[in-house]
Amino acid sequence: MNRKNLQDFVRFLMRRIAHTEFIGEENIPPKGGIILVANHMSRFDVPILFGMPARDDVVALAADKYKKNFLFKYLIETTENIWIDRESADFGAMRAAIACINKGQALGVAPEGTRSTTGRLAEGKAGTVLIAEKTRAPIIPVGLAGTDTAMKQLLSLRRPHIIVRFGKAFRLPPMDRNHRDAWLQSCTEEIMCRIAAVLPAQYHGFYAGHPRLQELLREQ
Repeated sequence: MNRKNLQDFVRFLMRRIAHTEFIGEENIPPKGGIILVANHMSRFDVPILFGMPARDDVVALAADKYKKNFLFKYLIETTENIWIDRESADFGAMRAAIACINKGQALGVAPEGTRSTTGRLAEGKAGTVLIAEKTRAPIIPVGLAGTDTAMKQLLSLRRPHIIVRFGKAFRLPPMDRNHRDAWLQSCTEEIMCRIAAVLPAQYHGFYAGHPRLQELLREQ
């Protein structure tokens, strides 16, 4: 099975097992390199973004621990996603991610670095900022709501309702080389607050009450 056939199958399957709403797709450029930054609560998140209608070329960073699972390994490699070692600074994965964006593809990233164990936003990590700095690509915040309870609902024979909301594209300011650490922290908070702003309040987690998030919510 090639990528296109698998993508068609994923879209068909997700339509059958879940009611998924995509809101704000007009914020996604139809072509060109972009970075989709999303919260991450469930294994449902990756197939939903992979099968979203707005772009056929989404590539995600996938933790290399899934290489041990034959099914996940097959799916990740068939969909041409990028393996990343989340336990170390994986410069090979970073270079591959940058190359994808520079080729005009859409890169999907979870800035939290791993699935949230609480169902709410965890503190973001700086890796996404470095990719954005190298590519200067527009960043699209993505809020996934409902994936945290989707499996439980399916097991109880209920069809989960999942909402995927895309915010407006933005770019980060150029690196301040004299204050690099402060710049990294500020840009990471900007990304995470932009994600929080397209999520219901119960998912805000670590960023609940953050001044930048409150500012973004007032602008909506």
